[in-house]
Amino acid sequence: MASMEIMGQRQHKGLSRQDDGNLVVSNGKAEILWSSKVTDTVPNTTIVQLLDFGNLLLSNGDDGASSLWESFEDPSNAFIETMKTSTDVKKGRKVELKSWKSIDDPSDGNFSLGIKPFNIPECIIRKNNQLYFRTGPWNGYTFIGLINMYTSHLQGFLVVADNPQQPYYMTNEFYSCSMLKYGELDSQGKFIERRWHAGKGNWINKCSSYQTDCDVYGYCGEFGICDSSKRPICSCLKGRRNWSSRCFRTTPLHCQRDNKNGGGAGQDDGGSLEMKNMKAPAFLHPSSIIIGECKDQCMKNCSCVAYAYDDGIGCMLWSGDLIDVQKFSASGVDLYIRLPSSELDKGKSSKIIVITTVIGGIVVITISTLFLWCRIAKYKGRNKKQKQIKHQFCSENIGENSIGVKLQQLSLFNFEELATTTNNFNHAKKLGRGGFGPVYRGTLDDGKELAVKRLLKASGQGLEEFMNEVVVISKLQHQNLVRLIARLLC
Repeated sequence: MASMEIMGQRQHKGLSRQDDGNLVVSNGKAEILWSSKVTDTVPNTTIVQLLDFGNLLLSNGDDGASSLWESFEDPSNAFIETMKTSTDVKKGRKVELKSWKSIDDPSDGNFSLGIKPFNIPECIIRKNNQLYFRTGPWNGYTFIGLINMYTSHLQGFLVVADNPQQPYYMTNEFYSCSMLKYGELDSQGKFIERRWHAGKGNWINKCSSYQTDCDVYGYCGEFGICDSSKRPICSCLKGRRNWSSRCFRTTPLHCQRDNKNGGGAGQDDGGSLEMKNMKAPAFLHPSSIIIGECKDQCMKNCSCVAYAYDDGIGCMLWSGDLIDVQKFSASGVDLYIRLPSSELDKGKSSKIIVITTVIGGIVVITISTLFLWCRIAKYKGRNKKQKQIKHQFCSENIGENSIGVKLQQLSLFNFEELATTTNNFNHAKKLGRGGFGPVYRGTLDDGKELAVKRLLKASGQGLEEFMNEVVVISKLQHQNLVRLIARLLC
């Protein structure tokens, strides 16, 4: 598992021990391509051992206690059991995985994987020495920025960072002897966990550090939030607006207006907006205070822009730019973004408007439905009654006691005949207008004149009222009142 930078050269090569005790890889021309470069070896006394977990060891003794060089200290792209990636801040020394240039070129590629202390240790991947991916901080059990990571007792990963003066390191200690697995940093910058499938007889990919573009560090920039379930996936956090692919605060905090240098909090410093299931942004400042005091500490500091709490880490505070903010479908932390009162009120006002609009719409729909139902019921009832009256008027005898004459004794006209006698109800034939509609002068073929009363729907009167007038006309005898002589054929 040693570094494979030397393997990029395509000539015959072999591993051997030199007389000075160093390990070397040489080609067929006896040219040295790589050396362990140990300076304090004792000639002809060093031994080479391949340990059970895959560590190639160069030492001065049989017990391996005085190791001079080991492959786990100079790894390639694979991360196997008991191997460590570490950072010694005091000595400035790092042990990191290095990707291959390609799937068939094992020389060092563009990506490296190691542990970064920050304020709390995180596992990171760099691309050409620039931060490319981060796991989020270690809380003693998991990296809280990995959405589906098991606890260390199941996953095997363990971070040791008890003393800031001592090296930080991450190791892989499996607790199941029946499970064979290893991690690989591939040439595309993905850290992939592979497990041995006995049934298939090969290695299968279990999980990967890269799922979507949101996993790329800072993909949406400062104060941007990445949500792979939305399109576009990038947007600005509330209280910020997009300007030239960057997000800026629309309304500064009250204390920022009073003191541009970031003094103490002033009056009306707003509140915080809760955002659930979030990846903790980079560059947090941990605090040992209890959860109930976390918000107060942030609100008292004008430079504080967000806070969160994790049981393993405690209170987490952020100042300056928020970067690498990602929305998860599950897990993550509840992130509280600090906002001025005006921005919080906008959210409340929007909710009130939405609720009011919905309730108002329901009320309008309910009233309209009831009104329409009443109109339909009234129309059906009136129409039914008019049909009954019409049926009686058109087909039954009305006794002389009620109308004075029998309907069978009256002449019958159809509408076309009446239209002919009145010249199609010509305005010149109009005699006047009553409560039921206009009255026209008509002339029959035999020269007899008659008055035609026409019922209009627009008059507001119904068939029942019209029948009452027919009854009155039939009973009254007056020189100024024409006699009822006929009716329209229904």
